[in-house]
Amino acid sequence: MIFFFNLPTVSCATFSRHDGASDSPYHSRNVGLHVGDDETRVLRNRELIKEQLGLPRLVSAKQVHGDSVLIVDSLPDADVEHAGHDALMTNIAGVGLMIQQADCQAVMLYDPEHGVVANIHSGWRGSVANIIAKTVGAMTDAYGTNPAALLAAISPSLGPCCGEFTRYQTELPLAFHAYQVRPNHFDFWAISRDQLRDTGVLIEHIEIAGKCTVCDENYFSYRRERVTGRFASVIGMVSSDSFQTSVVRQKERENE
Repeated sequence: MIFFFNLPTVSCATFSRHDGASDSPYHSRNVGLHVGDDETRVLRNRELIKEQLGLPRLVSAKQVHGDSVLIVDSLPDADVEHAGHDALMTNIAGVGLMIQQADCQAVMLYDPEHGVVANIHSGWRGSVANIIAKTVGAMTDAYGTNPAALLAAISPSLGPCCGEFTRYQTELPLAFHAYQVRPNHFDFWAISRDQLRDTGVLIEHIEIAGKCTVCDENYFSYRRERVTGRFASVIGMVSSDSFQTSVVRQKERENE
């Protein structure tokens, strides 16, 4: 589990595939309801995430590799998964915005000036569509966000070591070709960093986990396994007490 930002007002983390309830090949903390896993186990894994982060609700999306941004404008009565979106944003405390991953990036944003968070599912198609810029723009339009004030985190995801695109000349725009680190391999961490920068996010405000999900077997990877689960990256605004409680619970788990 990787915590980002380390602030009392926001709870933000990427979870590994471990310490959950699912059986092989989804072992063990699979949060994807669409991959063939037992639904009861998936929902238990989601409950564990809420407990650890001190968030009463999870809002997720049935991701479609598009560029639609959903505004979550109220605390739902129960966890909910919306169809057809790849970015979520809210100014409602207690809502955990969850992105499901198995090589794609989660790009998490926090606006400390206006109390707003966003979470973006950005695979290579999302990068081509520049869903990052669309989300930052949506935050500015809806909440008055100043990009220079944003804090950003790029989760574990496909790294430049394994980011092979043999059809890149037709799949990726010419501007992306400069991010080729060796034949057919591309650095999408750098692409996302620069897309954030180009919206006005300060480079020193961008955290990059720098963990490749294909290389690191602590994470689900579609490229490595094909039939596999989905790990979670979640961001939400919490009270100071809830944040401290979640940190204590995590330390207790680590010491078990």
